[in-house]
Formats: sequence, structure tokens, C-alpha cells
Amino acid sequence: MPDNILQTDSVTRVFKAGREEVRALDQVTVDIPAARLTMLRGRSGSGKTTLINICGALDRPTSGTVRFQDKDVTGAGDRERDELRRTGMGFVFQSIALINTMTALENIEFGLRVAGFDPAERRDRALECLTLVGLENRVKHRIQELSGGEQQRVAIARAVAHRPALVFADEPTAELDTAMGLQVVRLFRDLIDKESLTLVMTTHDPNMIELADRVYTLEDGRITHVDG
Repeated sequence: MPDNILQTDSVTRVFKAGREEVRALDQVTVDIPAARLTMLRGRSGSGKTTLINICGALDRPTSGTVRFQDKDVTGAGDRERDELRRTGMGFVFQSIALINTMTALENIEFGLRVAGFDPAERRDRALECLTLVGLENRVKHRIQELSGGEQQRVAIARAVAHRPALVFADEPTAELDTAMGLQVVRLFRDLIDKESLTLVMTTHDPNMIELADRVYTLEDGRITHVDG
């Protein structure tokens, strides 16, 4: 297996709910191999999204550490974490989070502009990524003119366009039927091969698991099983 691009060590996340404390993650240690598809599986409330938010520098652990590309980012300042997310990571959200008034091409170009991508190369790279996800004939269509599966493909193209080292996808198939969901995960597999992408994906759908290189099963904030 390739080297690990991200590791967590005994990560715990505690939230306060009134006078009570909710332990969303409890001593979680994971290793994410580079250029592979890692899935975090578990039922709603198992801690998947909390873990992906901490790994993606969107949240901080109550205790424990996160290392990305051999650098401890747990104690990094807000500006450094913002830069890390902007340039080194990509995100695909369940809610798609595309701009409806823009075309597919414009959405990706906008994401490249935010990431500080070379202005002279933005359009060509955006077109290249839409081709990678099979939407080369839909570049001028606005988001509301696309199907749910096509919108998810635009979101994936936007997430990988700036060539991040690591992409997080939080339940990217939750709003899709099984057949379309499998197409999306197979697309991720193609991008791993073509773009040397590293992907961490959360899911509760057992149909997706067989396509992963490594699977962590979470239950009540703990890792209960590891495959791969």
C-alpha cells in the first residue's frame, strides 16, 4: 500500500448539549493511504461527518492529533487551516453547494479562482475536469438544468479541479438512487487512477463498500472494524 497522506491519533470530539456532554468521537485513530479510496461507514450519528470535518480542518478535536502530509495541523492557526483547505483539499457535500445562477463551467472556474489557480489556465482546466466526469456536452447548462446525478458530477469536477492532495466526500450518494450512486463512486475510482486522487468518503450504503480500498466502520463515535 502507498504511504499514508493523513493520520489521526486518538481523536476525541466532545460537544456540550445543555448540561450534558456528547462524545461524538472517542479515541479514533485512522490512517488514510495516498491515491486510494477510503470509506467511513456507519449509521446516522455514528460520527462519520464529525470525523471528516476534523480531518478536513473544518473543526478541531477536543483531544488527539491530525497529521496531513506529515504535518501536525491540530494546533495550526485559522489562517493556515483556511489555506490548507483552499489549496490542499477538496470537498464534495451532500447538499451539492453549487451556484444555481452559474453554468457548470462557471461553477468550476469560480472554484479555481477561489483556490488561486493560474488565471490563464482556469478555463482549460475547468473544461478538462468536466470532460473527466463525462459532462463535456453540458458545460453551458445552468445547474438547475442538470439532473441530480449531473449536478453531483459538477460538484466532483469542482472539488478536484485545483488538484488537491486529498478530497473529502460526505454522503455524496445519499440523494441518488443506487444505480446513480454506484456510477458516482465508480467515477471516483476513475479519478483516483487518472488524477492520482486520494478520497475519503462517508456512506451508510452497503452497496458502495465493495469499491473501497479501505473501510472504517464507526459506531457511537468509535472505530469498531477496519477492512483493507
